[in-house]
Amino acid sequence: MVFAIEEINNSTELLPRIRLGYQIYDSCASVAVAVHVAFQFLNGFDPVFFIGNNCSQSGMVMAVVGDSGSTTSISLSQVIRAFNIPQVSHFSTCACLSDKQQYPSFFRTIPSDQIQAEALAKLVKHFGWTWIGAVRSDSDYGNKGMASFLQAAQKEGICVEYSVSFYRTDPQSRIQRVADVIRRSTAMVVVAFAALGDMGILLEELSREPSPPRQWIGSESWITYSELTKFHLCAGAIGFAIPKSVIPGLRDFLLNLSPSEVAASQILTEFWEGSFNCTLKNNTAADKKVCDGKEDINSLHNQYTDTSQLRITNMVYKAVYAIAHAIHNAMCRGANVTAQCDTLTKLQSKQILIELKKVNFTQNGYDVSFNANGDPVAIYELINWQKSESGIIDMITVGLYDASLPVGHEFWINRNITWMEDSRKVPVSVCTDSCPPGTRKVLQKGKPICCYDCIACPEGEISNTTDSADCLRCHTEFWPNAKRDTCIPKPVEYLSFQGILGIILATFSVVGAFLAIITAAVFFHHRTSPIVRANNSELSFLLLISLTLCFLCSLTFIGAPSEWSCMLRHTAFGITFVLCISCVLGKTIVVLMAFKATLPGSNVMKWFGPPQQRMTVVSFTFIQVLICTIWLVVSPPFPIKNLTTYKEKIILECALGSAVGFWAVLGYIGLLAAFCFVLAVLARKLPDNFNEAKLITFSMLIFCAVWITFIPAYVSSPGKFTVVVEIFAILASSFGLIMCIFAPKCFIILFKPEKNTKKYLMNKNQS
Repeated sequence: MVFAIEEINNSTELLPRIRLGYQIYDSCASVAVAVHVAFQFLNGFDPVFFIGNNCSQSGMVMAVVGDSGSTTSISLSQVIRAFNIPQVSHFSTCACLSDKQQYPSFFRTIPSDQIQAEALAKLVKHFGWTWIGAVRSDSDYGNKGMASFLQAAQKEGICVEYSVSFYRTDPQSRIQRVADVIRRSTAMVVVAFAALGDMGILLEELSREPSPPRQWIGSESWITYSELTKFHLCAGAIGFAIPKSVIPGLRDFLLNLSPSEVAASQILTEFWEGSFNCTLKNNTAADKKVCDGKEDINSLHNQYTDTSQLRITNMVYKAVYAIAHAIHNAMCRGANVTAQCDTLTKLQSKQILIELKKVNFTQNGYDVSFNANGDPVAIYELINWQKSESGIIDMITVGLYDASLPVGHEFWINRNITWMEDSRKVPVSVCTDSCPPGTRKVLQKGKPICCYDCIACPEGEISNTTDSADCLRCHTEFWPNAKRDTCIPKPVEYLSFQGILGIILATFSVVGAFLAIITAAVFFHHRTSPIVRANNSELSFLLLISLTLCFLCSLTFIGAPSEWSCMLRHTAFGITFVLCISCVLGKTIVVLMAFKATLPGSNVMKWFGPPQQRMTVVSFTFIQVLICTIWLVVSPPFPIKNLTTYKEKIILECALGSAVGFWAVLGYIGLLAAFCFVLAVLARKLPDNFNEAKLITFSMLIFCAVWITFIPAYVSSPGKFTVVVEIFAILASSFGLIMCIFAPKCFIILFKPEKNTKKYLMNKNQS
């Protein structure tokens, strides 16, 4: 401060022909002392005032630089605000001081703790720490700073295992309790929002007995204090600090102390005697020797002579220059060399207060200005305590935080960081390990949100991020993979020609069709034989053709459903089966009529000759065609993706369109089959050697049994097995018809030709 005032007083550009006077007080970090000092300089002229040549004798205080602590600054501001005296602090960081309603005359050159708290929360979040401990000074600085940090940390999803406070004047037992909390905690990271003096006492207590390693995160009040680096338990500590700066000429000013200057200043006297272990006063009662004037300040190696880490020092420098510029703007007109100052103007502190709000200048490359809250632009360096090869802990700048940059780009790291225990690996500090993709977090009852259990996602849901709070349901046509971290398309299932089941059914269909064709060929080759002629060869050939179509129509049920295949498979099946049953019904009626025709005086066969047989088949078939046509016109079958039967796969199938149409087709087939079965049963005991009614009875028995069992099997079968059941019913009933009706005849034609005679066929059964 003295250096800056001397520099300003020697300047020809800033406040030309005007000299600044000053008075320095020590508040001793005490509210009572700070308030006493405030009343002291408010009472006007003090003889201790430093007075230069041609200085005003009024002793009116225009502005105050300080105090260092937030608590004392608050007390000081509450006293002097009524007098409109501006106060510029270099080290009071409490966010509460930004409230212009309570502290209208307060300014500062150091950023508010609100910015630092947000920066610390982003730093903790950046390294993935969600489970931390918090230690603070029991003061305005510590309590309000930690409150801001905890609020910012909560927004970032960070949990605090403990938050303890202490003060340097607390009993040793309380300091020990705080140290024990840190030792017993599970959080590996400790955020310390503490004043310099408080932090030293806590580290001293922690050093008394072995303590588990902890990663310390420091506030700017202690993270750059070199005296604390002797505590090796803090090796690897990181935190934000005021940027390091250079003040030209300061080192020479500090080292050019004359004995007279030292003796005239109580502060310098105390410093001198402490540094050289001597006394400036000739006091024989003192244990120390008398300083002989040969002491060389250049030989000292302490914080006073070390100007390589000027951080807070630069904040004082800025504060003095800010006040000087405000006075200049209030008293002088013009710029730089051309400035003209009215030395006769009686200046009021309120004018300085108004001008301080407007200052905007650059000194030694450092910009100085204040926002509406009296705060500067916040810029921090990220400091890391790194142990050198010699075992000494150095404070290394590894990154930067600039609050003026856009959100998300304020913070970056440009060097490797050394962590606790000289590790290069980022320590882990979480209450619960991260939940991998495929799981979700379930909070543990009675614990913070960072303590949770990892539960696998429910069926049909996934999570594709780490620590997901919820699982996402897959789209209806997708299903989770085995890890449940991504949705994959559901496999599409239908009765395919490439599948084993499809190949088997297709093979039986083709075999059945060839069997019907071969049977037709045998019948055609022996069409003049009695057994073929006796069994109504025309209806037999028509029945074989319809059976061939029945076998082949089952192929339409195999393959991916389409609009045409869905309409064709049900209608073709319905019509061909009715044609088949109509032929069997015609043959049954012919058998009955033929028996009636053998009775004396019977003339029944002329009413059921070949034309009537054809008309019967056509009529019965036409009714089914009409039913199918109405079905197709009103609500035809159509292909659908069945997503409900199986959750994990898609079934391609044909929807019935109209269930009434489908069951009408089946019902009509069943009605004809039942009617045919009844007639065949009536004709089964006719006394011919070769009675076709018996064969029809067996075939209809099989047919009805198959389709009666088909209905419950069809309704209860899932997915593609519905189609399999339907194909099986078609093939089973078709094979039943061809085996029961035509196999015995083919056996006689091919292997028992001696029975293929009219005489044998006309003989009555002796039994």
